[in-house]
Amino acid sequence: MLQIEIHPEVYKELEASKAWYEEQSRGLGDRFLNEIDLAMAVISEYPETWPAYVSGTRRFLLHRFPFAIVYLHNDTKITVVALMHFRRKPGYWKARVV
Repeated sequence: MLQIEIHPEVYKELEASKAWYEEQSRGLGDRFLNEIDLAMAVISEYPETWPAYVSGTRRFLLHRFPFAIVYLHNDTKITVVALMHFRRKPGYWKARVV
């Protein structure tokens, strides 16, 4: 398993999305976080499973929510650069890829 580093802006995206889901239905925010946790564990274990995406990244699609985890990886770590909603501002995160 590779170490996962998370871009600081991803934490903001995660908190905002969790809060929105929790407003929609009690407990839904926690289910959203659980799916994120499971996705991170799978990405950490098998980072090359998902196809190349944009600017050298890869994209893991969540199953129950309209989001993707966009990440970079090398031999030593995985860097999550965005928690991307499918219908909001495509490509907003590209400046985070160095």
